[in-house]
Amino acid sequence: MSGTVEKNIVRESGIVAASAVGLKWNADIVTASTVTVEGNNGYWINTTSNAITITLPSAAEKGDQIVLIDYARTWGTNKIIIDSNGLNYQGQADTYTVEYNTSGQSLNIVFSDSTKGWIPLDDDVAAFEPVAPATQRGIFAFGGNSSGTCTANLVNSSGAIAADVDIAGTPKNNIGASTYGGDKAIFAFGEVQSSGSKINLRSLVSNSGVVASEASGAGTARMLVAASTFGSSGQAIFGYGATASVNALSMSNIVNNSGVIASDVTGVGTERRMLAAARYGSGLAIFAYGIPGSGRTAVSNKVNTSGVIASDTTGVGTARSSLAATAFGGDKAIFGYGEDADNSLSVTNKVSNTGVVAADVSGVGTVRYTLSATDFGGDKGVFFGGTPNVVSISNLVSNTGVVASDTAGASGVTGKHLAAGAGFSFSA
Repeated sequence: MSGTVEKNIVRESGIVAASAVGLKWNADIVTASTVTVEGNNGYWINTTSNAITITLPSAAEKGDQIVLIDYARTWGTNKIIIDSNGLNYQGQADTYTVEYNTSGQSLNIVFSDSTKGWIPLDDDVAAFEPVAPATQRGIFAFGGNSSGTCTANLVNSSGAIAADVDIAGTPKNNIGASTYGGDKAIFAFGEVQSSGSKINLRSLVSNSGVVASEASGAGTARMLVAASTFGSSGQAIFGYGATASVNALSMSNIVNNSGVIASDVTGVGTERRMLAAARYGSGLAIFAYGIPGSGRTAVSNKVNTSGVIASDTTGVGTARSSLAATAFGGDKAIFGYGEDADNSLSVTNKVSNTGVVAADVSGVGTVRYTLSATDFGGDKGVFFGGTPNVVSISNLVSNTGVVASDTAGASGVTGKHLAAGAGFSFSA
């Protein structure tokens, strides 16, 4: 061999080991529950579906190196387990348990000798810095007046609500809607206006605001659900609802980032209908308020980044139903309006970026219920429509959560109630 060798480690055998920059990276993404690795190789370890046991070589020489990377940032959910295969690991025998369970971690180990065995050169956690673009526009659709409608109203990045546009689908009320896939929207479930039949159909909205034809959904056909986006890759969740006007359910359906609705997941928390939901924090969501079998509640349930709904949190604020909710400020949410046992309301409750629901704030604008809401402009929101009198008014929400006074519906904007709203589009 001729030439200069730099930054290499000489093994006991006298053979020059591969340098850190010269590791051979395994082309396959490791997903199986067990894998045997080789020295001087790097591996992408994907524990999205299960924990993985990493079996190290049974023989190694000084300077042998292995690098393991958390491919999908899921080691915190499903750990990796190191089987040192008869050799020591940091001076401890193979009988000791060695696990790594931090999301975003990388592990770089080098073999020293028979006494200390494999020693981590580093086991750093890489910061998760990329931030998805904020949703810029919104859409309100379906719902309507006593006869139901098949129209939509687009919301631009300044919060202006455009005139009605005819859309495909069945006229229906009491539906849910959410952003999914980062820049698209989905409307699903509800009640057919003409027959009162409960449905689980879905209507997808493109990132240019075009509502596609209805497609078969999944899960229990029901109405009066709430929905929100969650997670780091554009999932959504529909939750709770009712199969009749007098009952209430506790179940949920997760939507993947392609807009496919999964089957029912047994619910957590108080069964209820006519509630609302919104995203908050980073990849989190919250359901709150609504009607159990009878009466009204202010209870809330948080949703984690995997779509798991937590048990009830004691309610804050006026127990009410038929309200709406939207995100604002990038990481906070606000619930607004609705009705208690006796009155239509104009009251709001902010949600912090840690999911804490604040006390009532006296509302601004017309008292009403059965309205809808969406985020827009990256960090703002808007409440729209509602009843009594099936109005077309709206109230903008600033990026600090301040609700503005009524904005009258523009020409061509029909009054709507029992509709739903969601954000879409990364482009203003």
